[in-house]
Amino acid sequence: QLGYALIDAFIFILQCFYSLQSHSPPPNFKHHVNEQCRLSDRMSRRLIRTYQLYSRTSGKHVQVLGNKKVNAMGDDGAVHAKLVVETDTFGSRIRIKGAKTGYYICMNKTGKLIGKRKGRGKDCIFTEIVLENNYTALQNAKYEGWYMAFTRKGRPRKASRTKQHQREAHFMKRQPKGHLLGDTQDRITTKKSRKTHVKNVIN
Repeated sequence: QLGYALIDAFIFILQCFYSLQSHSPPPNFKHHVNEQCRLSDRMSRRLIRTYQLYSRTSGKHVQVLGNKKVNAMGDDGAVHAKLVVETDTFGSRIRIKGAKTGYYICMNKTGKLIGKRKGRGKDCIFTEIVLENNYTALQNAKYEGWYMAFTRKGRPRKASRTKQHQREAHFMKRQPKGHLLGDTQDRITTKKSRKTHVKNVIN
């Protein structure tokens, strides 16, 4: 929310400056910002975080299993509940993958959550929406209005039946059991550093 407030303030200042310099109507900078947020950014540095996603309904954590299935049945500190979250743009769009399996959480055309080895498509991108109750909703970038959601038993709920206000679509970021908030440091990567990392792994 703070990030969006700063962007809005910057846009307002630019519009005021433009109005003083010209009698013509100021350009709609916010339109350009919104359009940029819809695009995947492959050039800028990516912020990478590691944490767990606590499901409000199941009382457990989202996990990505080796069989590519996604559920919210993970215990606190479980190996498959550790998630790696990558920023996609300068907005609030992210990619989420299991730290253990390397599979990205994606959504297919029927609204089912699945794991994929490659997460470049929009079906593997989610927009973070911070709610008034301090929980976070995750809306799919390809299927707008469809949210990641789980039942009380931790099973994925069909996304076409989800709404932002539903408890099933509410999550909270948490550090794994035994870790204090801030223990896991954020990492910033560039396209070059990612290639170097892959090369070192191969060698």
